[in-house]
Amino acid sequence: MGQVVLQANGLIIRRGGQAILDEVSVTISRDSSTLVQGPSGAGKTTLFDVLGLLDTPAAGTLLVDDQDVSEIPERRRARIRRDTVGFVFQDFRLIDDLTARENAAVPQEHRGARDEEWLDTLFDALDITDLADQYPATLSGGEKQRVAIARALANRPDVILADEPTGQLDPRTATQVLDLLFDLRDRMETALVVISHDRRLAERFDRILLLEDGTLTERPPMTVDPSA
Repeated sequence: MGQVVLQANGLIIRRGGQAILDEVSVTISRDSSTLVQGPSGAGKTTLFDVLGLLDTPAAGTLLVDDQDVSEIPERRRARIRRDTVGFVFQDFRLIDDLTARENAAVPQEHRGARDEEWLDTLFDALDITDLADQYPATLSGGEKQRVAIARALANRPDVILADEPTGQLDPRTATQVLDLLFDLRDRMETALVVISHDRRLAERFDRILLLEDGTLTERPPMTVDPSA
């Protein structure tokens, strides 16, 4: 097992008297690929937000590279989030009035330093170099997601968190996007955590976690029926 980049212990989040996360614990290592599944409304996106330092649990701890970030000020959380986590969202979340390259560079702008050579490398790897000056409105869903992946990797994060990254894509494009995520993960030796309801993805991952009734359990990949 590689270096631990994220470690959650006993996470609790309650909303409306219901436990969305009920003492959830999970460890994410640098060399791992993890698929988190569960029924609609199970709290997968809530877990995504907590692991990505976008939400704070009512109880429990979250360690990022052995640093407890559970109760640190938001400004420090934002800096750690920017430098450690790359986000890929189902709805892309590109900024309409920025070009593809400008969108990808947003995390670097927040950091205060553009790395044009690294952006070139990402755009070449994602085969979107010819789209650099185009705006989101002119891009297909698959192209938007490739730009979003470039943005996620702009600061060379320790972990990629992807929330339903293939949810709005046709099957062929979804496969291509997933291939790219795994290829870039291998190149950068970063952890990959994908949250998805699509069980057809299961065979691609080192491990599968099931979130149900607020509880996270691990399932061996061979127990998942890809046709379900």
